[in-house]
Amino acid sequence: MESTDPKILNPWVSMWTQPRATIQQIVEANPKRFVLPLAALVGFSHYLNRCSDKNAGEALEWPRIILLAGVIGPIFGLVFLYIGGWLLRWTGKWVGGNASLQNIRAAIAWSGVPTLWALLLWIPALLLFGQELFTKETPILSASSSLSSTFLVYGLIDVVIVIWAFVVFLKCLGQVQGFSAWKAFVNGLLALFCFLSPIIVTVLVYTFLVM
Repeated sequence: MESTDPKILNPWVSMWTQPRATIQQIVEANPKRFVLPLAALVGFSHYLNRCSDKNAGEALEWPRIILLAGVIGPIFGLVFLYIGGWLLRWTGKWVGGNASLQNIRAAIAWSGVPTLWALLLWIPALLLFGQELFTKETPILSASSSLSSTFLVYGLIDVVIVIWAFVVFLKCLGQVQGFSAWKAFVNGLLALFCFLSPIIVTVLVYTFLVM
């Protein structure tokens, strides 16, 4: 159970263990604070992970990948902040949500705090693994049991942070919307469905017309 202690929380730390109390403190004080840079940095982090998952290193050297992520990632982060925020507010009303668009954006941005902490792991990871963070073949890693073990630990930590960041997001969204994390999950699913539906319909129509 989260603490109800009225003391001022440090959101960079308390978001890990007290997301509801932390986001409530934020929206009451200044819901616009750091929202844009947070969303941009989270977008950068997600794009880096995407490049790693898609083996972008097969075509680009890792410094160029970092540069590319620094340009494209923040754009995606800000697009999600605005489009995702609007969809979450719209569909949230269907399940009893009453948050303002501003507070939902704050929940989206600040729930990314765990993701930002995970960004720090990229510094030692790049020093240890370099290009092989972004390639399918990993001859240097495979040749060293200690490096392979370290890489596995990094992977496990990353998975834990991703899962917990999602939980934090649901708790933050639920807090500003005025409902439970489970209902926040439904809110998120509805928003995702509304986002994907036009895309799916367009693909189906195009497929039907060209067949």
